[in-house]
Amino acid sequence: MTRPGLADPHHDGSPLYVDTQTPDLGDRIGLRVWVPHRADGSPAATTVVLRSVRDGEPCVTAAVCATTEAAGAWWSAELELHNPVTSYRFLLVDAEGGFRWLNGSGVHRRDVTDAADFRINTTHRLPDWVLDQVGYQIFPDRFARGGAAPPAPDWAHVAGWDDPVVHQGPDVPFQWYGGTLAGIRDHLDHPAGLGATLLYLTPVFEARSNHRYDAVSFDRVDPVLGGDEALEALVASAHDRGLRVVGDLTTNHTGDGHDWFLRARQDPDSVEASFYYLREDGEGYESWLDIPSLPKLNHASPELRARLYDGDRSVVARWLERGLDGWRIDVANMTGRFRDDDFAHDVARTLRATATATRPDAWVLAEHGHDATLDLHGAGWHGTMDYAGFTRPLWCWLNGGAPHGPGHPHGLNYLGLPVDIPVLDGDAAVQTMREVHGAMSWQAWTSSTSHLDSHDTPRFRTVTGGGTDGWIDRDGVGRDRHLLGLALQMTMPGVPVVFMGDELGLTGLDGEHARTPFPWERAAEWDHATLTAYRTWVALRRDNVALRRGGMRWVDVQADSMTFLREHPAQRLLVHVARAPHDPVRLPAWRLGVDSARQVTPLSPESSRPQDEPGELVLPGGGPAAHVYAIG
Repeated sequence: MTRPGLADPHHDGSPLYVDTQTPDLGDRIGLRVWVPHRADGSPAATTVVLRSVRDGEPCVTAAVCATTEAAGAWWSAELELHNPVTSYRFLLVDAEGGFRWLNGSGVHRRDVTDAADFRINTTHRLPDWVLDQVGYQIFPDRFARGGAAPPAPDWAHVAGWDDPVVHQGPDVPFQWYGGTLAGIRDHLDHPAGLGATLLYLTPVFEARSNHRYDAVSFDRVDPVLGGDEALEALVASAHDRGLRVVGDLTTNHTGDGHDWFLRARQDPDSVEASFYYLREDGEGYESWLDIPSLPKLNHASPELRARLYDGDRSVVARWLERGLDGWRIDVANMTGRFRDDDFAHDVARTLRATATATRPDAWVLAEHGHDATLDLHGAGWHGTMDYAGFTRPLWCWLNGGAPHGPGHPHGLNYLGLPVDIPVLDGDAAVQTMREVHGAMSWQAWTSSTSHLDSHDTPRFRTVTGGGTDGWIDRDGVGRDRHLLGLALQMTMPGVPVVFMGDELGLTGLDGEHARTPFPWERAAEWDHATLTAYRTWVALRRDNVALRRGGMRWVDVQADSMTFLREHPAQRLLVHVARAPHDPVRLPAWRLGVDSARQVTPLSPESSRPQDEPGELVLPGGGPAAHVYAIG
């Protein structure tokens, strides 16, 4: 993989390069490749070949030079979608006989495997609305109280709203602050005012913990949240404001108090006994990560499938019928997988088929904490939570460099690894992004979610150096790098999702510590500079189609800066983000198709036009800073 630059040929799955975003099996679709000229203006390729795979066998088709411009040439080829998933890449040959492969991870002057080939998936069918969303994640127990105060459940250790979060020890799942769905409904002005268009709620089904990933039933909303009526009222109010709502479902396990599990334990001959991995001794059972309160589901059971996700009587269908716009599937990477059982792809296909049959525009998102690419090629999950291709590389590039590991008194968990969060340069971070995204289709990438953090991770503000006490970083110690992450989150492909409170500058050492109750009564202590930045960057994404639906083309990467183009038939934007002062980025103006900086318009706050030098646009060398420019 070569270091990316404006002289590189480029292709991706966006509308500028693929002539349809909703292909059908058997279609012949048009593909385009941009091949920049050499520095002397001569063609960089005399031959371009489309190499696709048909029924497992490579197939070669000559591309034609369709148009030539001052900066390069557009080559086009037709691809027959003979299989539901068709993979392809391009071979470029120059006048001297040298060749390069262009695939999803970049340009290679050597042979490559098929792993990073571009892919067209005729079964994917992402609902069109998803691409325009900015999500807001809410942990219901910690967002807001409202409605009639419910009695404390018998499992709860009652906490005052401003009490510190217990994030270590056996009491962690039982600390109860009493947030409700009515409380969320009463405060919808906040995510709507932020510019969010989607609410993602962590589980709301009745359970015996504050996180509710240990459901005792999938048939009822937890009464301490307000019950079924409260969810229906919240969804209706959200929809009235133009906010979609996505629920959270555990298909990998239930709680050990679940109706099904209790029946299975009581009667080994019951149908529910087939729902779990009960051991032959009649006492033991398999559980998620050996946590006894979370018995693992056995997807070999047809009745389990029918109740949970297969058909119009299933849990998946019923709650979509009652207003949800989609599902986030918890622990999707482990669902259906245990020893020699592997039903994962079948579960994904069946669940999505049920969701689509119930609501043709339903979105199904998979939680996957690492490389999800092998689970995203078929007709299953629309996308994943992009920890591997977005969160992890950004943490490595923008962390504060403090000793965060387990031996430190304020140790951070590097997403499951017992090491300090690495401090990497831009080259390393971008290589990770390109490798991960190159191994999935454009459709899967753009329908995945990008997170700076979540309820399962340390707060990004802590990662960037903003503090470890679980409260608001008002001094702005980590603010600059936090806002760089925000800028990248709002300008890169994927659906950005904000975890409640990030916009205030909240800190947290781990996922549990990050679940701080939203400090409504302490607004004077919020980091209002961060809140303003969130509103600004969300609005920038909303107002520019290239940020929501455009392609992604890297044009320069340095240790301390990342620069890329977002290209759409209606708009071209240049994004430049720097974590520290660096050598100014010099871009040949002719390669961008402009004559001078007068054809470049700054769109981001505190940005001015690039500096004009003979034949070059010079992007600022200062940092931390983030800039977005409209080209042309």
